[in-house]
Amino acid sequence: MSAQQKVAIVFCHGIWADGSCFSKVIPALQKDGHEVIAAQYGLDSYEGDVAAIKRTLNRVGSPVLLVGHSYGGATITAAGVDERVAGLVYISAVAPDAGETVQNQLDKYPSDIFSRVAVADGRAWLLPNGTEFFCGDLSAEEQKLVWATHYAPVADLFQQQKLDANGVAWRTKPSWYVLAKQDHTVHPDLQRWVSKRMGATVTEVESSHVPMLSMPDVVIDVIRKAAKSLEGK
Repeated sequence: MSAQQKVAIVFCHGIWADGSCFSKVIPALQKDGHEVIAAQYGLDSYEGDVAAIKRTLNRVGSPVLLVGHSYGGATITAAGVDERVAGLVYISAVAPDAGETVQNQLDKYPSDIFSRVAVADGRAWLLPNGTEFFCGDLSAEEQKLVWATHYAPVADLFQQQKLDANGVAWRTKPSWYVLAKQDHTVHPDLQRWVSKRMGATVTEVESSHVPMLSMPDVVIDVIRKAAKSLEGK
């Protein structure tokens, strides 16, 4: 890669969210000169969400740094095998291997959030008091906003991952991981396990599940370091 070439950055959100959950980190990266875009997918199916990321890759130059939060770690794991993707950043995220589902991983390390979920109309809705376990280190006002704008996934979304050995991007692409030590949605021990397995460069933070909202400067720093590492090759 040319020393002057900037990687493009594509953000991939988790459940109960959309691309606006990265609003506190995107402006700084744009100011750095990166092309930045957040994939917007419907949480209707894993296959459909991965396809939406690949369509988003068509809207920026390459190489690309994929950044996935929470369930977004599962989507970048699949979409990241695209030849345009140079690296992966996981933020308090799951990261399935071949033959694993997201639900498999969550079952190994149960967390508190799923006691605050209601299934209705085929979707998994976050109850209003669920923000305690999702984004409890945000102000009360921000927590209310997170709940008011949350988007519910199809109820069986975490059981739809069907990756084979050639479909797991972290096996072949460099990875970075922001590990949220006060996370009650993706258990910190699950984060430690997946980040160690992928050989990621790990940054631990005293954050809830949403460090890009509660500690955006740390997340920006990790992404900048990842980008510079890729640009130096």
